[in-house]
Amino acid sequence: MLTDWEMCIRLLLAALLGSLIGLERERLLWAAGLRTHMLVCVGSCLLMIVSSFGFRDALTMAHTELDPSRVAAQVVSGIGFLGAGSILLRGEVIRGLTTAASLWTVAAIGLSVGGGLYAVSTAATFIILVILVAIKPMERIYRNRIQVHVLKLVAPSQSLSLKKVNEVMGNRASKVKQFIVEKGPRDDTDSVTIELTRTSGAQAKEILEQLLAIDGVQEDASNQ
Repeated sequence: MLTDWEMCIRLLLAALLGSLIGLERERLLWAAGLRTHMLVCVGSCLLMIVSSFGFRDALTMAHTELDPSRVAAQVVSGIGFLGAGSILLRGEVIRGLTTAASLWTVAAIGLSVGGGLYAVSTAATFIILVILVAIKPMERIYRNRIQVHVLKLVAPSQSLSLKKVNEVMGNRASKVKQFIVEKGPRDDTDSVTIELTRTSGAQAKEILEQLLAIDGVQEDASNQ
């Protein structure tokens, strides 16, 4: 039987290894980035600890025949439905992945508490809170370093499409990571958000000027 400290070390190691994979994904700006990978790795490690060590006392009781580890196995698959419900697709933007991962890890914490692994549950909760709160600013700093720029525009309704943007930008069209069109401040206008990746400030300014040259397109005043 592992000691509580050995279990906590396993959780920390899982967070470290998950962060290495998550950082690589974050470099490519995938929706499932640094924090999501760390949460999934810590959660799966915790579930494995619960399955291995959380039910030893029950198995030693007289006249008892059961396989309590199956509970953890069922939660792993069952919690996926709840997590999927928190993932939303808005235009080309995926939101809710970190929330889905946090729901999954919270389920693991519940299993560990039920198995009597109080120290491990506390350690996992602390690690997950650090991931959700303290790692987020680091995520932002890293994204700023790889130069992400967001352009917010207002255009006449249906006048600024992704095809039109690609035509205007030419070879730079590959730099468009996200393109979102929403209803504008007036019924006859659209609010357009364009996220550019791997662009310098000067390049982003030049692209903005090209888009503003389109008839009726203006920069969103609320973003100035």
